[in-house]
Amino acid sequence: MDEDKPHFFKAQCKRDGLLVLVARLILGAVFIYASMDKIAHPEAFAEVVHNYQILPDALVNLTAIVLPWLELVTGAFLVIGLFREGTVSIVTLLLTIFFGAVIFNLARGLDIHCGCFHTSTQLTDSTSMSWYVFRDSLFLLTALYLFFRTFRGRRQKAGM
Repeated sequence: MDEDKPHFFKAQCKRDGLLVLVARLILGAVFIYASMDKIAHPEAFAEVVHNYQILPDALVNLTAIVLPWLELVTGAFLVIGLFREGTVSIVTLLLTIFFGAVIFNLARGLDIHCGCFHTSTQLTDSTSMSWYVFRDSLFLLTALYLFFRTFRGRRQKAGM
């Protein structure tokens, strides 16, 4: 083993900075964790997606199957730093959509279980939509920071 070669995360921290690495690891862990229960219980997650009353019925099952796997893959890619520009773009888009969906239902007066981390409603019956908005806004701010750091850093390296 090469003793002079820096540790993987140490090299990434040196290249991108500590805050970018921490933001990637946090969002990656959140996405991986969020995908687990949805992958294990696709029927229950389809019911959660249906309760949002945003998608046509034909897209509910497809979303319930594809979305958790997309969360898992993008979460893993964030943690290991693979395909960073594309991954950060997808994660930022997903978090914008999630945030918009929660705000949309809050504005309509619907108080539904978000299904963000687990499909069971027993643990979150008392959780308010305001908490989901606050939590999702923190995730979205982290993703936006990562997005701008990723693409601003790319423009600076290209000399634009």
